[in-house]
Amino acid sequence: MLRQNGWMALVAALALVVGGTGHAIQKLQAEPRGGQAEAEKPAGPAFPRDRIPPGSALQRAGQQLPGDQTPGAADVTVSIRLQPGVTPEFLQKAIVWLLEAQQRDGGWGAGSHNRQDVLDPHAVPADPATTSFVLMALVRAGHTPVEGEYKAAVRRGTEFLVKRIEDYPSSGPKITDLTSTQPQTKLGPLVDTSMAAQYLAKVLAKLPADDPLHKRVDQALEKCLAKLQASQKPDGSWAEGGWAPVLQSANACNAIELAKAVGKKVDQSVLNRARDYQKGNFDAKTGRADAGKAAGVELYALSGAQRANAGEARAAQEILDQARQEGRVGADAPVSRSSLIQAGVNEKDADRLAKAATDSREQARRLGDEQLLQGFGNNGGEEFYSYLMTSESLVILGGDDWHGWNQKIHDRLAKVQNKDGSWAGHHCITSPTFCTAAVVACLMTDRDAELLRKIAQEHKPPAAKPAR
Repeated sequence: MLRQNGWMALVAALALVVGGTGHAIQKLQAEPRGGQAEAEKPAGPAFPRDRIPPGSALQRAGQQLPGDQTPGAADVTVSIRLQPGVTPEFLQKAIVWLLEAQQRDGGWGAGSHNRQDVLDPHAVPADPATTSFVLMALVRAGHTPVEGEYKAAVRRGTEFLVKRIEDYPSSGPKITDLTSTQPQTKLGPLVDTSMAAQYLAKVLAKLPADDPLHKRVDQALEKCLAKLQASQKPDGSWAEGGWAPVLQSANACNAIELAKAVGKKVDQSVLNRARDYQKGNFDAKTGRADAGKAAGVELYALSGAQRANAGEARAAQEILDQARQEGRVGADAPVSRSSLIQAGVNEKDADRLAKAATDSREQARRLGDEQLLQGFGNNGGEEFYSYLMTSESLVILGGDDWHGWNQKIHDRLAKVQNKDGSWAGHHCITSPTFCTAAVVACLMTDRDAELLRKIAQEHKPPAAKPAR
């Protein structure tokens, strides 16, 4: 049921050649087949439809969309009615697809870069990066190893991931011997380590201290953090960053930032350098991001800069909100250097926070640029991941920009969903497993608002923090 025709991917790749890009096909020809795709025998499905309980939410969500229409059709206009805390039908259908894509060993896989035409999620081996990414989406949707209708699937996936990390040597930055996976080739060879760290940071707080998984998750997170922090380059990036190096560095930055937000001790100098590297790719004067390390795609660089900048921008806003309430600044005082100083922030921190606020405004303004949002020209996993980082940035910031973007991105992505509930890429990361996880996580970002906004608290200078 889940198998899709690989010829569709080949046709899409040939279309790229005709259009003058030729990236996917050129890469496919440049490297010999084999390697990762043959490294392990992929496991079969863990959630076949004949095992879904009749009348369950899983079965109801798995029904065809009304009229059995393909939302990606050019003549279909989609406007999603968003209701707080309610999962739209098309997203529930995507969650079902992800559950059915789980393999019997508990993991999920994206497949080899050398075989971008293989879209069957059970025809590829499971890999740590894709497993972590799917688990992040499921946890964001309310399914943890101990809670939610699909907790058994999430627990199996978590055990798969932790076991892989436990069994891998502590030396070096990697956590797997798999090579040339689609996420590694496009998001960098350390994507498994950084994706795993992000998931483990998010799930750690959701596990009771007496759960046997809690200690294992904690130790696995520590191991991943040590690997990431030891492998950072002096400029704040991470080496050998794949097709779009800025995305590997953004991913690692986000992992360390989230780990700190959940209480892990991290090397602050590493985190500061990582953020500065990302933020340095954006110039507020021109309103543009440097795409030199983003495969020439500005969207990737801008979304990474926006995500690294969001915590400071939120902190600046909160400081001014409090100062307004206490009458230390005028009710209409803007978020600016002078207002922050008036609110009690020292000059150095005021400069830093004011710049973050200015950059944030310019970055949000660019989201109305359709050419920017098109990314490489059509959707690949990199576009979906960039949309996810933008959603996280705007959730951290809150306000009208988030609400406008959330409606816009729901409408945009619902139109390109496949009939079976998945999303697939048309270039580079074509894996429907990776792409579907990215979209689900993107469109449910507000479910993680409390955790994401903790990032802002570390940016508040002591004098500006609320009195206890």
